[in-house]
Amino acid sequence: MPPRTPRALSSPVTDATPRPEAAEVLQAFRLVFNAVRTHFRAVERKTGVGGAQVWALSVIRDQPGIGVGALARVMDIHQSTTSNLVKQLIERDMIAALKEGSDRRAVQLRIRPAGTRLLKRAPQPFAGVLPEALNTLDRATLRRLKKDMGQLVAALGVDPDDRQTPLAPL
Repeated sequence: MPPRTPRALSSPVTDATPRPEAAEVLQAFRLVFNAVRTHFRAVERKTGVGGAQVWALSVIRDQPGIGVGALARVMDIHQSTTSNLVKQLIERDMIAALKEGSDRRAVQLRIRPAGTRLLKRAPQPFAGVLPEALNTLDRATLRRLKKDMGQLVAALGVDPDDRQTPLAPL
């Protein structure tokens, strides 16, 4: 299924005359997006893999034996996206998927030496600059952002199911 595009917005303001407040918020979004993009480019340049893969590697390193479902929850991404990410890391010999313990259906993920070497040269934060910055904000600020971003998402008319799509390309 092709990605959904935001619905066209009807506005009493023309594109040539944005409200000053809207322009200021747009500038703030540009700063955020550019910071995220700059970080992901640095990650890919230094490691040869995307930011989501680096984050997954760091989680697997820190939680040896984690399963795909738990990894998806930690990264707050869809399990099918996580499965694709894990598959790519296995193909690159950066992680191993083992079936240990009493439930042979469950897969436990473990980092391999190639994954450890990659993390040593990867820029931090592994989760990305935006999640790291959000985690530094107090609860009241996060609640306001959540409410306000909800209004923006509604105004854009985007599919809320896309909220678990990583910012970093896999």
